[in-house]
Amino acid sequence: MITAGITGGIGSGKSVVSQLFRLQGIPVFDADKEARQLNDTSPLIRRELTALFGKELYAGGKLNRPLLASLIFGDKKKVAAVNAIVHPVLARSFLEWCSRHHDRPLVMIEAALLFEAGFVQYLDRVITVYAPESIRLARVIERDHTTEEAVRERMKHQMPEEEKMKLSDYVIYNNGEQSLIRQSTTIFDDLMRLAAQ
Repeated sequence: MITAGITGGIGSGKSVVSQLFRLQGIPVFDADKEARQLNDTSPLIRRELTALFGKELYAGGKLNRPLLASLIFGDKKKVAAVNAIVHPVLARSFLEWCSRHHDRPLVMIEAALLFEAGFVQYLDRVITVYAPESIRLARVIERDHTTEEAVRERMKHQMPEEEKMKLSDYVIYNNGEQSLIRQSTTIFDDLMRLAAQ
């Protein structure tokens, strides 16, 4: 079984690319979605986060995301502390998910913080979806009905695109000039060839 990761900066279009691979029949683990669920349901995450930030973080039995965001906004040490709690639990969840799909030739994980969270150690190949910053900013401002300042703050916690591209096996360009379907299909064919070896 080949394990591949899909990453890219906020607004790069990695979810669209993940969907293209799903349409090819490939199981894709959505790390951001799974992390949100684990933040609500994992006793370990709840215990560690409330120890750091107080019991009011879990009003109504679920993580109060806006409160957590306001508590860690602009504070790299606090962001790192939260990630150090969530990422190991998320990694275990991904590995369990992989073992449930052990009969598949190819499985994938979509994760914004693929490199930052250390998930690359579990992967055979990495794909970065790239879009210029101006396009990413416009996409996220429109999608999330937010401000440029808020998007730039989120970008600060992600590895620079150029660095991700250097560390990746494949780059998909999502700048409106090249076909996403064609690029994804080429990578899909290559990964399936690897899986068949």
